[in-house]
Amino acid sequence: MRKKQFKTQSKKMLDMMINSIYTHKEIFLRELISNASDAIDKRHFRSLTNTALGLDMSAYNIHIERDTDNRILKISDNGCGMGEKELEDNLGTIARSGSLEFKNENEAEDIDIIGQFGVGFYSAFMVADKITILTKALESEQAFKWESEGVDGYTIEPCEKADFGTEITLHMKEDTENENYSIFLEESKIRELVKKYSDYIRYPITMLVEQRVESENEEEEPRFESVEQTLNSMVPLWKRDAKEVSEEEYNSFYHEKFYDFEDPLAVIHTKFEGTSNCNILLYIPKKAPFDYYTKDFEKGLQLYSSGVMIMEKCADLLPDYFSFVKGVVDSADLSLNISRETLQHDHQLKIIAKAVEKKIIAELKKLLKNDREKYDAFFEQFGRQMKYAVYASYGMQKEALQDFLEFKSSNEKKYVTLSEYVARMPESQTAIYYAGGKTIDKIEMLPQTQAVTGKGIEVLYFTEDVDEFCVTMLGNYEQKPFKNVSDNDLDITTDEEKEQLKQENDTSKDLLAFMKEKLGDRVEEVLFTNALQTHPVCLSTEGGISTEMQKVLESQPGMAQGIKAKTVLEINLNHPVAQKLKALYGTDNETLEKYTEILYAQACLICGLPVENPTELSNLVCDLM
Repeated sequence: MRKKQFKTQSKKMLDMMINSIYTHKEIFLRELISNASDAIDKRHFRSLTNTALGLDMSAYNIHIERDTDNRILKISDNGCGMGEKELEDNLGTIARSGSLEFKNENEAEDIDIIGQFGVGFYSAFMVADKITILTKALESEQAFKWESEGVDGYTIEPCEKADFGTEITLHMKEDTENENYSIFLEESKIRELVKKYSDYIRYPITMLVEQRVESENEEEEPRFESVEQTLNSMVPLWKRDAKEVSEEEYNSFYHEKFYDFEDPLAVIHTKFEGTSNCNILLYIPKKAPFDYYTKDFEKGLQLYSSGVMIMEKCADLLPDYFSFVKGVVDSADLSLNISRETLQHDHQLKIIAKAVEKKIIAELKKLLKNDREKYDAFFEQFGRQMKYAVYASYGMQKEALQDFLEFKSSNEKKYVTLSEYVARMPESQTAIYYAGGKTIDKIEMLPQTQAVTGKGIEVLYFTEDVDEFCVTMLGNYEQKPFKNVSDNDLDITTDEEKEQLKQENDTSKDLLAFMKEKLGDRVEEVLFTNALQTHPVCLSTEGGISTEMQKVLESQPGMAQGIKAKTVLEINLNHPVAQKLKALYGTDNETLEKYTEILYAQACLICGLPVENPTELSNLVCDLM
């Protein structure tokens, strides 16, 4: 018997197959099971025209056998088997796929052949130092044995084998200090890998397992016996008709696959047909994962190709603003790379990703329209991410997301969409008003909030750090600009009130200039206002940065600390303090300076800005007392 060389005649080529293409050794089992599944597919396909070649569908089987003492792992199938020429062609030539040739020759477009590249088999050399194959092809009387220890070549010789099909024996490598190959002989590890990668192979994957048997005699020790068990589910939930799947089945699958103890908020189960065909099963969680708003969170859907898992988290299937979605996409139309471990970024993937996005949008619209309580619960958990997506994309996603945004408002403190807010605006109202703060209670205590709501105008409450940045990026909604109640050009007074205020500021310009000089560059201006109700003072802002935005920016690591809101100190013209200031100017400017410092400090405290020198403030108050 003469040893033959691989037709590539290249040690480098086989080394690449083993060491470069596959990054995870554990996928060897996935590849061998996938090859076995393809072999059974071929036998079943041929039996459609020659019934003598086929078996009852329930008889097809992929079997795994362990021999831990001798470090042997066997994977066998009752598929089509291989003859001597096929062994030579398919296993003697690296990167030639018999499965793909079979599909092309038979024009079997409706058969999901998994193998495409003819290199998956060689991944077994990552864990085995010797591989033996016994195989017998359909309609052949002679079986053959193929054996190889890797790059040195292989042998093929006749052998005895009773049944059609293939048996692959892996002689596992010895463990080293850095590599544990014995783990792949453990029952629990094999179960884990089948469940992870091959759970939805359409044929049963069986293995003899040790099962505890209790003795009827309590004095006798329990014994263990070997029982053949099926390790895979075979029929994916996502390939079944949605009408035939119960809520309990959806929930059970969700708990098992995505390790969430709570039931999902919503389920999306659909089939997409077009230039790329795929089955889609998506879940919207009820609660955000503990790490959702951290840099450690990884988005992505599980990606399958013909029931075999290719990627556990395919990030390209989800836009960032829907990163909370969990689920499965299964398509036979994807262009995989040679190892099937990763995906080529191709046109089909983009089409499927767009289909996924549309399905999620449709489901959220349905929730918003038909089950508002459930949608509000969803937005409570994941709304921040959608707001951030509007800001982070420089407004590119605003058209897609703006109708899904919600904010609490002064109208019953419930969530309101921008559409709902605009729909109930009075005709005279020209802007969408909002106020920012740590909590709703603190926002409601702002003098500016009370001034606006006192006019009967609804105010959106911004309690998250991203809120104001989000609407700044939106710019407007249905041609209605967003207006911070703390803006110094807030326009909620009558023409008569505006004229009266202008006259007062003109008359008191020297007083106001004196106070501005005292405060220096801490404020842009000091003015009287008639918009406040009972509050004596407030800080308003001008320009694009509000005091809330300043606080957010200052809290970010690495952000420039020089970014400041341009503030205006506004004093309530109708409050007794205004008359006191007028009386002090020119008669007791020293006391006026103290009043100025105290009023500015009060205004800072009201809007949540720090007081630069609390000791000085305390002394000023005590002096006046």
